[in-house]
Amino acid sequence: MSIQVLPVTASDVAKILRLEESHFADLKAIEISPSKLTKAISAFANADGGELYIGIDELDKANNIRAWRGFSDTESANPHILVFDGLFPLGQEFSYEFLQAPQGNAGLVLHVSIQKTRQVMKASDGKAYVRRGAQSIPYTSAEQLIRLSRNKGITSFETETVAAPLDLITNSEVIIRFMLDVVPSAEPSAWLRKQLLTHENKPTVAALLLFADEPQVALPKRSAIKLYRHKTTDEQGARENLAFDPITIEGCLYDQIHEAVERTVEIIEQVRILGPDGLESISYPFETLHEIITNAVIHRDYGIADDVHVRVFDNRVEVESPGSLPAHITVQNILSERFSRNGTIVRLINKFPNPPNKDVGEGLNTAFAAMKKLQLKDPVIKQTDNSVLVEIRHQKLGTPEELIMELLDTHEEITNKQVREITGIGSENKVKSIFLRLAGAHQIERVPGKGGGSAAWRKYTGTGAAVQVSDEKPENPGPQALF
Repeated sequence: MSIQVLPVTASDVAKILRLEESHFADLKAIEISPSKLTKAISAFANADGGELYIGIDELDKANNIRAWRGFSDTESANPHILVFDGLFPLGQEFSYEFLQAPQGNAGLVLHVSIQKTRQVMKASDGKAYVRRGAQSIPYTSAEQLIRLSRNKGITSFETETVAAPLDLITNSEVIIRFMLDVVPSAEPSAWLRKQLLTHENKPTVAALLLFADEPQVALPKRSAIKLYRHKTTDEQGARENLAFDPITIEGCLYDQIHEAVERTVEIIEQVRILGPDGLESISYPFETLHEIITNAVIHRDYGIADDVHVRVFDNRVEVESPGSLPAHITVQNILSERFSRNGTIVRLINKFPNPPNKDVGEGLNTAFAAMKKLQLKDPVIKQTDNSVLVEIRHQKLGTPEELIMELLDTHEEITNKQVREITGIGSENKVKSIFLRLAGAHQIERVPGKGGGSAAWRKYTGTGAAVQVSDEKPENPGPQALF
């Protein structure tokens, strides 16, 4: 296997030496055994991918002091390459290159790039590992391996049978309505068997979710949608800012999706924020809400005992779907790659009249395009340990500074709360730091006589209240990205 030697700059070397070991990066000295390194490669491949640098010495871990000390030549790395090639062959999912620093005697660092794989990858000890933070966690129990297999999309909970009466689906209003519209010449029982939705007189999970009038009877706590209204822009919703008790939406998946979208739109229409003409209703593209809620319902992991959660805040809507992204899908490639965890659900719900997934595989792209038409920022997709969270923010395209100055064209003054509403920024301190920057540039000034909780700002006139930096403590920006 021929591996490229890539010269890197002194700046690149410095960036690599400053890298924090994390969910996506690991650095090792050349003395570490190839077998131990296969654990890290397995862990990255079974999680979200990552990068491994071999040839970095840890001189002072507490102070993050490292040194570049790579292999003397490419042949010196052969023991590592042979082991890696046997388990993780060079190709689309694994790539290897040597990095050559400007200093000729610093050696070659072996850089391994690992993509999230479709299959479960095992290390040389025969165990599967999963990256969590900066650790490679072994998955050895039957339950862990089943969960990993489902996350990879190798198996799906939708095909499991449920100890429930078959007539929950064969005699349901949903199946009768469906059969009349789609396959009027067939009998429900025969058609369900043909579609592999029953086995030994037991319905599958997919059958119940699609065709039972109330699948929640047989699949409690994992087959409903919870809808919340939080009257705040805070990063986290709390019980005290709930406008009403959470709404539970049940029924078959087809009915759930349509009702959830309708109820969400109704709640959003009641939210008011500051606009050029005073308090205005906010609006999100119907297509965005529909597609993201549809994706959350049909692509979630039904093996996890949790519901889909839709949370309406003053400045955003959050849709949280149980389960991690399946197979090789990542936050970075989700708009261009395709994989269906619940293939049966995706296929059959598309047969319903006016199906929620009309353009199969294009839902999220449609959602993003609809936001752009309204000049709103793209939805933000995040992956947590056990769920996928999509934030649909009511945030106009443009910097917060531009939006503040635009609003001051039609308003005499503006407050921190109002800026958080129009920009989608959840942090009060972050808005304070923006005010300070604009004040330092003589764009705005503090309104005299208004301080503390009633503090307000206006366009710069030169006669505003003096501003002390200590009055407005900027938010700690946290660690900066290296690349």
